[in-house]
Amino acid sequence: MTWLATARYGLSPAPGGLGFVQDLLNTRSAGRPRQPDLLADATSAQGWADGALAAWTEGTGQDVPAVVVGEGDLDPLRDLRVDLQAHVAGSGARAPEHQAGVVLHLGPDGRVRPEPRGSGWRALASLALIAIAEAQSADTWRRLKTCRNPRCEAAFFDRSRNNSGTWHDVRVCGNPANLRAYRERQRSGNN
Repeated sequence: MTWLATARYGLSPAPGGLGFVQDLLNTRSAGRPRQPDLLADATSAQGWADGALAAWTEGTGQDVPAVVVGEGDLDPLRDLRVDLQAHVAGSGARAPEHQAGVVLHLGPDGRVRPEPRGSGWRALASLALIAIAEAQSADTWRRLKTCRNPRCEAAFFDRSRNNSGTWHDVRVCGNPANLRAYRERQRSGNN
């Protein structure tokens, strides 16, 4: 399974549907070096959505209908991404409330499964909110984080035992930041 936006940062995806939320966050222009914004125009957004829906189906085993992303879907989808970014980064900023259509379906195996509703950005928001609700239930939502490096901020899934990861890649973003902090401590200690 390939989450296109996440793969371009060389990151391993979050499990199940949470990979969709991670991938949505990674559509933004982030990382080192900077990657293009995949929601910049309808063509690139449609390419991302097609790949993300295929990865969703592969990762969750749940088929989802195709979504057509038009120009009118770009601003609401980018707004959702910004609000999710604020939540994941723990910025403390109160993000606006988001609603999406979801239907609960009782399957032949007796399990209740949420199914997204809507078209365009609303269908994608439905998938994101379904994934978040399931991740919160499984207590994996708190492991989705953004890199603490302000030049990067790529979304990653923290697989550390104690959930203490702060960098998407310690070698790329952590070591330079730690070195800067060390040098600053040395300078302030010598004054």
